[in-house]
Amino acid sequence: MERLGSQAMTEKTNTPPRRLRFEIFRFNPEVPESTPYMQSFEIDETPYMSLFIALNEIRERQDPSLQFDFSCRSAICGSCGMMVNGRPALGCRTLTADLPDTIRLHPLPVFKLIGDLSVDTGTWFREMAEQTEAWIHAREAFDPDAQEERMDDDLAEQIYERDRCIECGCCIASCGVANINPDFVAPAGLNRIARFMMDPRDSRDATDWFEVVSNDNGVFGCLGMMACHDICPKELPLLDVYAYLRRKALAARFSG
Repeated sequence: MERLGSQAMTEKTNTPPRRLRFEIFRFNPEVPESTPYMQSFEIDETPYMSLFIALNEIRERQDPSLQFDFSCRSAICGSCGMMVNGRPALGCRTLTADLPDTIRLHPLPVFKLIGDLSVDTGTWFREMAEQTEAWIHAREAFDPDAQEERMDDDLAEQIYERDRCIECGCCIASCGVANINPDFVAPAGLNRIARFMMDPRDSRDATDWFEVVSNDNGVFGCLGMMACHDICPKELPLLDVYAYLRRKALAARFSG
């Protein structure tokens, strides 16, 4: 058995690497004469190669002008979101072994394009936070000497679950409504609303929240296609989020 295993390993080692063809969107909006186009690159696949590794190899060895974002390489920062063969994904956690020989990369839609695969997600998330007032509205002024408020463990876990969003923008890029309505708070925004609506430290009541979520830019603007739920790299329970928001909005409407 040991000899067979060694032989199989040798045969596997001697197998030539797969040749990958990358077709990458190129455009620099800062250059007036620039026009969008697709540029092709070819590299040899290596074991456990991710798109992050492949793009860095292309930039280091073939075209140093290629723009894309990255930071943590651990699916935590959310910087490397991009369209991979038409599907939003994180470059750092997408392995080339799971993709065909030809890989087409585009920037995420909805967000402002910086260049090539790089987009400005920060401005969108800041505007969303301002639109939904995504921060604790305290009942009383902060007292640094006061005892920390207690919270039920199950509730704390639900809030933490919604706080796991890394703001990568993949759910927004996959959302049909967000792609046509720039004022829609989108899946990430609705998740953020639910996080603060659950928080007992927030002083807003059901009527206040009803004004935030009960219009076409809130939870009732969602068409229910749920691509966001399928695409989320952190597997957030977005189905539960929308159901929770709809129940709360309807309860507020009929109780008023």
